[in-house]
Amino acid sequence: MDGLKPDRIDQLTGALLGAAVGDALGLPREGLTPERAVRLYGVGPLRHHFVLGRGMLSDDAEHACMTAQALLAEAEDEGRFARALAWRLRGWFLALPAAVGWATLRAIVKLCLGFPVTRSGVFSAGNGPAMRAPILGACLADTPERIAPFVRASTRLTHTDPRAEEGALVIALAAAHGVQHGPHGVHPTALFGELRRRIEGEALLAALDEVEAHLARGASGRQLAASLGLSDGVTGYMLHTVPVALFCWLKSPGDVAQCVEEVILLGGDADSTGAVAGALAGATAGASAIPSAWLDGICDYPRSVGWMRKLGVRLAERFGGTAVRLERGTTLVARGGAEGDRGPLPLFWPAILPRNALFLAIALLHGFRRMLPPY
Repeated sequence: MDGLKPDRIDQLTGALLGAAVGDALGLPREGLTPERAVRLYGVGPLRHHFVLGRGMLSDDAEHACMTAQALLAEAEDEGRFARALAWRLRGWFLALPAAVGWATLRAIVKLCLGFPVTRSGVFSAGNGPAMRAPILGACLADTPERIAPFVRASTRLTHTDPRAEEGALVIALAAAHGVQHGPHGVHPTALFGELRRRIEGEALLAALDEVEAHLARGASGRQLAASLGLSDGVTGYMLHTVPVALFCWLKSPGDVAQCVEEVILLGGDADSTGAVAGALAGATAGASAIPSAWLDGICDYPRSVGWMRKLGVRLAERFGGTAVRLERGTTLVARGGAEGDRGPLPLFWPAILPRNALFLAIALLHGFRRMLPPY
């Protein structure tokens, strides 16, 4: 990037594609300890291992895309946004996804049974809302007063535990900070100051203190994980996912590869932590900073890399804030919905059910493989 801040198309596309590569690379390692993952997949630079050297997306990246689509449908009011997201979650669930969190599953079942969005959430501090938070913060970075209401609407749709909401808010504010300042302007001290003004939960504040202290002494992600009791892998608990993803991003805000690799190698819920950290790094450094081998290795449809790039352009038209530069060299004026105000990007829905069946078959093969050595 030659020291320059990425343009808004690059950043919003980066938030989506960063989540996608983190999700796809972490998916085969989900639930494994760091040591077992090394025995199964070896050491060295991360590469795709889901199917024949290629990667596919799970619920983490899919939720980021659905959140982006809901924002494009209803960007002015958080209540209408929640209803737009709820309809997408229902459709996603009815297509039988192979991966869905327990709390999210219960909440969507309630939505399908007719519960309103204000009563669909269940009491859980799982990290599901963290999947949806980066794109919210990235899109609403120019109107920061809107971030908390939209994060609240997104979170309470599925998770009502205040720890889930505050954890998602931390991730959204971090994404907004990255978008506003770019990879060379991220300022951890300023960000932590803002987070402490917005967060009340003592456990989350203590975790943020650990992150800041470990950053100050140049510690590794493995050292932070050990201090949080996560040496065998990062769990899907929001107060574990958030500090680890935040730490790996702040260590390498302009290096998507380093950020994603460090968080995934910590093990555990690797697809979720990879997606969250990847979205933060992608939103900060832009899609152009994501390794091309990682993007080229994703083989998925209809939420393909090409489709997500188009979605990023559409988001920039709506939430660009200032003029953004298209890759072909022209300029598109995008000032929060004046000239480029467009709705959700069409998605070829008939392909989703057979795609999900294929994904499930591959995931089951991975499950059987894990029953075999090396242990």
